[in-house]
Amino acid sequence: MKNINDICTRGKKVIIRVDFNVPLDKNFNVTDNSRIVAALPTINKVAKEGGKVILISHLGRPKNGFDDKLSLHHVVSSLSILLNKKVSFCRDCIGDTTTKDVDDMENGDILVLENLRFYKEETQGDFVFAKKLSDLADIYVNDAFGTAHRSHASTAIIANFFPKNKFFGLLLYKELENLKRALENPKRPFTAIIGGAKISGKIDVIQSLFNKVDNLIIGGGMAYTFAKAIGGSIGKSLVEDDKLDLARKLIAESQEKGVNLILPIDSVNANRFNNDAKIIKSNISNINQEHMGLDIGAKSIEKFSEIILKSKTIVWNGPMGVFEMKNFQAGTKLVGKAICRATKNGAFSLVGGGDSVSAVNQFKFSKDITYLSTGGGAMLEFLEGKKLPGVEAILD
Repeated sequence: MKNINDICTRGKKVIIRVDFNVPLDKNFNVTDNSRIVAALPTINKVAKEGGKVILISHLGRPKNGFDDKLSLHHVVSSLSILLNKKVSFCRDCIGDTTTKDVDDMENGDILVLENLRFYKEETQGDFVFAKKLSDLADIYVNDAFGTAHRSHASTAIIANFFPKNKFFGLLLYKELENLKRALENPKRPFTAIIGGAKISGKIDVIQSLFNKVDNLIIGGGMAYTFAKAIGGSIGKSLVEDDKLDLARKLIAESQEKGVNLILPIDSVNANRFNNDAKIIKSNISNINQEHMGLDIGAKSIEKFSEIILKSKTIVWNGPMGVFEMKNFQAGTKLVGKAICRATKNGAFSLVGGGDSVSAVNQFKFSKDITYLSTGGGAMLEFLEGKKLPGVEAILD
């Protein structure tokens, strides 16, 4: 796989697709700059080499063209501080104004273009829109793993116009290398931990992992659908009643393939979805009708941790409970701690997905994880064995 280190960019106009889809507070300040930080190595490489850095990204999901709340000018100051360098901003991403701003760049300059999704053509994968973007540059670099699973103009189509000058950025290259390390020749035992709210969004990844892992741990809201599927009483817990047959099918499939499917034993329950709610603990299959499960219990944590500590390869996507509330964060926090301990003992650990990454950052575990992925949906699709359009466009 060719990446930006394989070429010299001095004097070249380099358009880099980054993922600056970052959270903003009510005053439009960036509240989590991790995605910006992740893109710095590629940006610095080109700028310090004397290339002209043209950054393109989306922010949010604008519905009707320009929306100042979702303008990328809000991220420019954060990027400038991180780079310790002036960063310019263009109020459009195509057209005469953009062309002039690009033409006025000096070697080493950095220019952020306006939110690509202010044009509906971006998400439509429009050929003409992609051509207009490509006309701005000599070299195309994709460094946005978080959008690599999208067939958008800036991630998949634009690369067609750079048949000999398209490259992976350092972040995207590193993402792919680490995912391949986890999946292609994993050290065993190989354990995957899948959490989050619903089975429906993770059916394919669970089934795909059955062909790869030794252990598959289920936590989070989806665990209550499994509990009900095998005859449990789950009270007011989150459940997908239309997925009960599927849950039973997944349990049977794991047995057929010799995979150790581990479900929670107990649950921390509340009478309201609130940190100050009345809490009771119970077996996960015996929650009373007035309560809902919001976290896995102590026995589940112990069981999960025991398996994790014996593992040599660990992939984690999705929290074990509502970790944003202090009274329901123990499952996610202690499972995360077990992963950190296993990593210190020599295991390879990869964590991805927005909530999982947020948890790792909240509990300050990032330094003790082998690799923290920047892509949620892209990581899941890679784990499913799907080809990612943004990756295939560079490989073609």
